[in-house]
Amino acid sequence: MPHDHHDHDHPHALLPPDPALRVKALETILTRKGLIDPAALDEILDTYQNRIGPQNGADVVARAWSDPAFRDALLKDATAVVADLGYYGRQGEHIEVVENTPDTHNMVVCTLCSCYPWPLLGIPPGWYKSDAYRARAVREPRRVLADFGVTLPDTTAVRVWDSTAEVRYLVLPMRPAGSDGMDRAALAGLVTRDSMIGTGLPRSPE
Repeated sequence: MPHDHHDHDHPHALLPPDPALRVKALETILTRKGLIDPAALDEILDTYQNRIGPQNGADVVARAWSDPAFRDALLKDATAVVADLGYYGRQGEHIEVVENTPDTHNMVVCTLCSCYPWPLLGIPPGWYKSDAYRARAVREPRRVLADFGVTLPDTTAVRVWDSTAEVRYLVLPMRPAGSDGMDRAALAGLVTRDSMIGTGLPRSPE
């Protein structure tokens, strides 16, 4: 008997429309076929949800603000320093830290793809991977900063760093005025993801 439609010709027909349910259904199918190990998958998800992300970079920045010796070591060999803190792994093999000063503001882009220090900042945001950001960050960095709400004095130079597969950059933002006396945990709360890319500034203390 002829058919015009077969579910196996359209794999999406086997999956529910809700994205979360689709993911769960796909995981179930792959597990039954022996293609994935649920325990290994849980470990990967836990890593990306709880072990890597901007909170790691914020910890590094807060330490640098609090400890001049740590700051000096970080600027000299960031890869070794952050690895000692346990922040290492894929997309974090070679890290350099560039420091903002009143004279120079640093901003990071990857003009070829989306190279990014995952162990310190997590997975890159969508705008970081966009063609518009990758092109404009190099050509007109001040306008890009203005789009993010950052206006710098004319006396402050903007330096753009191009991340590659060989090296990824983390911006060390300037410590906010009024943060004297704050402990490291409180300082880390002032650090934003965008301030470590250079497209933002740290929060001001309340």
